[in-house]
Amino acid sequence: MMRPEIVPPSPQRASPKGEPDFSLVLGGPLYQLYLAARLIRPPLKLLPRRVVGISLICWLPTMLLSAFGGRLTAGTPVPFLLDPEVHTRLLVAIPLLIVAEVLVHNRISMVIAQFLERGIVAQQDQASFQKLIGSSMRLRNSVTAELVLLALVAGVGYEMWSHNLTITQANFVMSSWYADKTDTGMHLTAAGSYYALVSLSVFRFLLIRWYFRLFIWYRFLWRLRAMPLHFSLYHPDRAGGLGFLSASLVAFAPVFVAQTSTLAAVIFAKIRYAGDKLPAFTMEVAGALLIFVLLLILPLSFFAVQLERAARIARREFGALSSRYVDDFRLKWVQGGAREGEPLLGTSDIQSLADLANSFNVISEMRLLPINKEAMLRLVILITVPLLPLVLTVVPAREIVQRLFKLVF
Repeated sequence: MMRPEIVPPSPQRASPKGEPDFSLVLGGPLYQLYLAARLIRPPLKLLPRRVVGISLICWLPTMLLSAFGGRLTAGTPVPFLLDPEVHTRLLVAIPLLIVAEVLVHNRISMVIAQFLERGIVAQQDQASFQKLIGSSMRLRNSVTAELVLLALVAGVGYEMWSHNLTITQANFVMSSWYADKTDTGMHLTAAGSYYALVSLSVFRFLLIRWYFRLFIWYRFLWRLRAMPLHFSLYHPDRAGGLGFLSASLVAFAPVFVAQTSTLAAVIFAKIRYAGDKLPAFTMEVAGALLIFVLLLILPLSFFAVQLERAARIARREFGALSSRYVDDFRLKWVQGGAREGEPLLGTSDIQSLADLANSFNVISEMRLLPINKEAMLRLVILITVPLLPLVLTVVPAREIVQRLFKLVF
C-alpha cells in the first residue's frame, strides 16, 4: 500500500477530460428491477412515479384490508387511520429514501469529480483513482450483496419486529388495526400480515440498502486516503482543499431524516396510546441524533492524519515566509532602510503586511475534519426538524403561539 503524500499543488494542472463515472445509486438488482418495471428512465428520471408507485404498493392494500376488517377509523383502540407509525413509515420515510437517490447521485458525483478538478488526485494517479472507482461500482452492482440484504430483511427483520410487537402490545395492553391481543398472544389481522410481510419489508430493504451504500462510501474514502494526495496547503477552505466533502453531509441527510421521522412517529404513538411522556425518551432522541451525525462525519475523519501533517507543513513554510517579510518590512520602514524620499503614505507594504497576517490566520485555523460550520448546522437542523412537533405533546400549540405573540408584540 502506498504511503500518503502531501505536497503543494503543482502550478500546472491537467484538467480531467470528463467527470469520473461514480454513482452510489445507478446500479444493482433493484435498479435493474426499476428499469424493467418502467419505474425509472436512466439515469434517475420518473422520480414521482417511483415515489407514488412504491408508497401506494405498501400503503394502499394495507388501508383497504383495514377497511374490510372494520378497523379503518374505529373497531379497535388503535385504528389504521389514527396510527402515526404506519403513515410516517409508508408515506414519509419511504418517499424520502427514494428521493435521496437523486440527491446523492447528483451531489456525490460532483464531490468525486473535484478530487480531479482540484488536482488532489494528480494526473499520474488517475489510473489508480479510476481503478478504485471501478472496485466501488462492482460492489454497488453486487447481486449477492442485495440478496443477503433481502434475506436479512425477510428473516431477521421480521423476527425482530414480531418480538418487539409482543413486548409493545403487552405494555399497551390493547389490540390495534394490525394485531389482536388474546390470551394466547398476538395474532396478526389480514392488514397486519400484509404490513409485516410486504410493507415493512420494502421499508427495511430500502433503508438497509442505504446503509450498504454508506459502507461503499466509507470503503471508497478509506482506500482513497492511502493514495498520494496533493493537498492545497494554503486553500482558503481551511481544509487543504477538501472542503467540498462537506456537501456529502447534506446529500445523505434525507436518509436520516426518514429515520428521525419514523422515530418521532413511534414516540408520538407511545405518548398518545400508552400514556408515556416525552421526557422519558430523552436518551433515545439524543442517542439517535448523535449516532446519525457521527455516521456521516466518520468517513470524513479518514483524512485527519494527512490534514494534520499538511497543517504542520503549511505553518512551517508560511511561517518562514512571514519571518522574511516582516524582517524586510522592519528593516525598510522602522530602521530607515527605505529609499530617500520614498513616502510611507500610500505604500502597499502595510496592506501586504495585513494580508500576510490574514493568510497566516487561515493556515493556523486549518481543520482536521473537512467540514464547515454551515454544512454541519444544516445537517443537524434537517435531521432534528421531524422531532420538533413532539414538543406539542408537552406544551400546547396555543401556549406557544401566545408566548411568541408576547415576545414579538
